[in-house]
Amino acid sequence: GLDIGRVIQMLLIHDIVEIDAGDTFCYDRAAVAHQAAHEERAAERLFGLLPQHLADRFRNLWEEFEARETPEALLANSLDRLQPILNNYHSGGKSWGAHGITRDQVRDRNRIVADGAPELWAYIEDLLQRAVDKGMLED
Repeated sequence: GLDIGRVIQMLLIHDIVEIDAGDTFCYDRAAVAHQAAHEERAAERLFGLLPQHLADRFRNLWEEFEARETPEALLANSLDRLQPILNNYHSGGKSWGAHGITRDQVRDRNRIVADGAPELWAYIEDLLQRAVDKGMLED
């Protein structure tokens, strides 16, 4: 089965690197194009502060998350994608509306969830339909 401890570690390490690099609005294609370089520099800096055995361990987990090739990394990425969707839904679609985001954009951005957690993808699809029905998200 899945190593849930590794999933949680990946999520935490990913978030620490992302916080240090500065978060990017995920629908801003120009900013997203530069985000990987910012995160790489942040990872180098942060992991460089650690003893070598921890730096290697955390770097490997971070790289596994970014590669999205293992079942644990796919699940971690799926959970990471769920959080902003829930934030938007429970804020009445505030960020979606402010930027004119459509359901197709949300679906395209988060399609990885269908591979990593199909049941979660079904939940997201339902949530997006409810958001459209309530006028929080453009169809």
